[in-house]
Amino acid sequence: MAETRATTGTGEPDSRPRKSSWKYIGPGIVVAATGVGAGDLVATLIAGSKFGYTLLWAAVIGCLVKISLAEAAGRWHLATGRTLFDGWRSLGAWTTVYFAVYVVIWGFIYGATAMSSSALPIVALFPDGPGLKFWAIVTGLIGLAFVWFNRYAVFEKVMTVLVGIMFVVVVYVAARTVPDVGASFAGLAPVLPDGSLLYTLGLIGGVGGTITMAAYGYWVNAKGWSNSSWMKVMRLDNRVAYVTTGIFVVAMLVVGAELLHASQIALTSGDRGLIDLGEVLEDRFGGATATLFLIGFFATSFSSLIGVWHGVSLMFADFVERFRAPAGGEKEHAGPETVDRQQRSVPFRAYLLWLTFPPMALLWLDEPFGLVIAYGVLGAFFMPFLALTLLWLLNSSRTPREWRNGWVSNGMLALAGLLFVVLCVQQVRELPW
Repeated sequence: MAETRATTGTGEPDSRPRKSSWKYIGPGIVVAATGVGAGDLVATLIAGSKFGYTLLWAAVIGCLVKISLAEAAGRWHLATGRTLFDGWRSLGAWTTVYFAVYVVIWGFIYGATAMSSSALPIVALFPDGPGLKFWAIVTGLIGLAFVWFNRYAVFEKVMTVLVGIMFVVVVYVAARTVPDVGASFAGLAPVLPDGSLLYTLGLIGGVGGTITMAAYGYWVNAKGWSNSSWMKVMRLDNRVAYVTTGIFVVAMLVVGAELLHASQIALTSGDRGLIDLGEVLEDRFGGATATLFLIGFFATSFSSLIGVWHGVSLMFADFVERFRAPAGGEKEHAGPETVDRQQRSVPFRAYLLWLTFPPMALLWLDEPFGLVIAYGVLGAFFMPFLALTLLWLLNSSRTPREWRNGWVSNGMLALAGLLFVVLCVQQVRELPW
């Protein structure tokens, strides 16, 4: 690779690729695969089944919002040479309290959700085998062992394979339904049918939007991108990731519109809705297509599981490290060596264990309805925090002037913050008080 030698605004050596290249793609695929879970695909399916192609425009806007958020997180890491927690801590102690409470409660609830979601397609594929609890525990332990013993390079390769499976399966299923091209183009016009507001907000804000968006900067550093010379590469990587996510969303809307909307077939909410879809596909296209879909369902769920096991554990390790460091002291430049060290640290492995073992107790709840609600509310509370703090950090002197927000970034982050606040309020209003 051709390089030029200079220094960056962070004082680090500048190993600048002369142009962005597809061969560097990686962290964006990881964050997109982690953010798109089975529940997101069900929500998209239901939107398609209720409104056909009408809300396709909302899915497109949602991808643009996620591109802006992930780009902002990556830009902070590369432009400043600091991690996101360095930035959050500079905003005041309230950010430390907010994240500490959030990450502990969220991890406990998400662990059970991820393990159950990964187990569902296995149970559907092998109905005469062990039950859901057994497979949920097995998937959790496999995720724990995989992340514990592997570094980022192996993790990225496995995530890329899982994304490939997801992509092929979802696009294949959409193609089998024979999409209406004219109606899909008509769906790009912003229209709000009666009763569609919440589905529209969910499409814009939900798919691919989780705490793992904040982990993008850490995966960027793990890849070896540690200064602003990698900014163009990061931006290409991020756009490819969310274009891929957009294809997932459009494909699932097509399936919902063509397979479910015309036939007025209703799906179960939550991850089990994909089991319903598997049965519909078997009736319509045969067992082979249904089996292929369940394999894609597993790839979607398990990629989210190991993505969270790796990314959020890395965030927690950095959180503990920055919390222990004296405020205003000399800070280590964020780079692959930092990430590699943190992956071997006690906090990283402690959070891995927290995600895996305590949540197993929740698997014995027959109807964990309250947990599902709590998970949704907790997810809604993090995204406004991320959007608004990035807006604050990237417009301040904490960021080198060259890499501060322009009007497009400010507009997209403000839109994201407002959108997620509305979604958060709606989630709280729907609580069974």
